[in-house]
Amino acid sequence: QVLLVESGGGLVQAGGSLRLSCAASGVTGSLNTMAWYRQAPGNERELVASINRGARSKYADSVRGRFTISRDNANNTVYLQMNSLKPEDTAAYYCNAMESHSDSRGYEERFYWGQGTQVTVSP
Repeated sequence: QVLLVESGGGLVQAGGSLRLSCAASGVTGSLNTMAWYRQAPGNERELVASINRGARSKYADSVRGRFTISRDNANNTVYLQMNSLKPEDTAAYYCNAMESHSDSRGYEERFYWGQGTQVTVSP
């Protein structure tokens, strides 16, 4: 069972920066795609950015050019550097990871979520 622990959220003024971290423990397979999602009150959870094991990344249009996702495969950690923050970036940010297992029984993918970290951007 993979455990994802996020950190780095907080309160920041518009135009400021924050760096989120998500550390995975209990990994027994291969951590493939890792991603950050966010959910604001009353809204659905949305994908912010994702990164595969080869460091290929994708971004939501709303954050492209302001946010950067990166990962440290040796330490099973993914980061989200958030610059030029806007009030509309205010949300709970969740880490997501896909762990794959391949053995004589076949191939399996498992998905995990962190508990979330709050990001609040004041005007």
